[in-house]
Amino acid sequence: MIAAARRKEHVLDKPDRLASARKSFRLALRVGASLAFIAATTFILFRVVPVNATTAGFLFLVAILLIATKGGLVESTIASVAAMLCFNFFFLPPIGTFTIADPQNWIALFAFLATSLTASQLSAHAKRRAVEAEDRRGEVERLYALSRALLLIDHSQPVAKQIIQQIALSCEISEVALYVRSTGELNRLGLAAGDIDPKLRDAAVRSAVFKDDGTNLIVTPIRLGGEPIGSIALTGSALSDAALQSLLNLVAIGLERATSQKAVTQAEVARQSEELKSTLLDAIAHEFKTPLTSIKAVTTDLLSGTPDSLQPHQREMISIADESTDRLSKLVTDAIQLARIEGGTFRLNLGIHFPSTLVNAALRQMKSMIEERKIDVIVPDGLPPVRVDSGLIQIVLTHLLDNALKYSPPDNPITIGARLGEGKVILYLTDKGQGIGETEQAQIFEKFYRGKNERHLQGTGMGLAIAREIVRAHGEDIALTSTPGKGSEFSFGLPIAPGAISQ
Repeated sequence: MIAAARRKEHVLDKPDRLASARKSFRLALRVGASLAFIAATTFILFRVVPVNATTAGFLFLVAILLIATKGGLVESTIASVAAMLCFNFFFLPPIGTFTIADPQNWIALFAFLATSLTASQLSAHAKRRAVEAEDRRGEVERLYALSRALLLIDHSQPVAKQIIQQIALSCEISEVALYVRSTGELNRLGLAAGDIDPKLRDAAVRSAVFKDDGTNLIVTPIRLGGEPIGSIALTGSALSDAALQSLLNLVAIGLERATSQKAVTQAEVARQSEELKSTLLDAIAHEFKTPLTSIKAVTTDLLSGTPDSLQPHQREMISIADESTDRLSKLVTDAIQLARIEGGTFRLNLGIHFPSTLVNAALRQMKSMIEERKIDVIVPDGLPPVRVDSGLIQIVLTHLLDNALKYSPPDNPITIGARLGEGKVILYLTDKGQGIGETEQAQIFEKFYRGKNERHLQGTGMGLAIAREIVRAHGEDIALTSTPGKGSEFSFGLPIAPGAISQ
């Protein structure tokens, strides 16, 4: 087993050794070429075109600069030492030896060596900086191409799969894998499933970075706002740390943009569906209104005739039809109001009104329903006027009053009144019914919801939902205070008219 592991390690190391051998061979060729160039320069300056020591020194410096420009620091340093030796041997007396007769020539020789080494280092550094600048320019171009590609992603297709394809295409990366934490989606391009999958999930959960220099693999988390939203694996990437971080930011923005676009699309679909539903409901409700108005006119006319015009059982049947018409008309009216609220066609017709006027108007509208009930009205004199839509506020009061009539015993009084609050007038309605449990209080304002223990009562559960939306349109909300077994109080504020002075 140990032998098998060693054979596997030997197989894995073989490509690295071959790459290192090629690199060393290329360096040896460059060094040899540099030495050959110095040798050729020495031959020309000594044999072909003889020059003095000063000219030879300058020309050797030029040769070293050329070598540093075309090669690297290693080649230019070795060439500097070789040029110094050639300069000493062929151009400084005594010629043909490495000894120096004139002590001043020692200074010239070391100055030449220092100058050549410095020049070679500066040239190599400038070349390295130029190569780095070119690499950075290429990275910027690739990142720009990636950013444009991510902006043009088709959100109707899998986004993560398109992102890794664009990374491979724009950044010339051979193998890419992307894991999206929110959906658990994992896409690969050129990477086989295996050890990479748990590393991707671990990087996304623990925000850990994994590197394998042998295979040039990096697995790193993708963060947005400091929180990991996924992870990415790259093989064969030559990107710098800054470019890699920029790539991760682009991927994070691309994923977040896709999530936002999906949410916007879903919201738009929901909105259009809600508008369509509201429009259909409004249209159907209006179609009901016409025959109901006709039926109501007929029943009212028949009931208003002389007592002898109808038999007792006929009058009773017509009375039932008349009451049923009223109830059905109210349901249709509620449906129209709810449809307008949800369809966005809800508008306020604001005016200045006194609280007592609003309460009395609502009581007159409910007169037929409250004739046999005790209603206590408490509206103090001197309350300031309010700026509201009187017709809609009357609807709110009638819905609250209707709700109290349904859910409180007939022999218990209902109180409706107004009081001055903090910069507003508070309208309230109190009953002595069974009260509403704490868990149920948050549900009673939902559409079509009715009390769990009151299913036998007539109604659709739209009244309180309509009342709340009307009050919210005025910038306020309905408050509920209820104690099981003791009753409930609904209250809401109304804005005081500008310039009004409370008494």
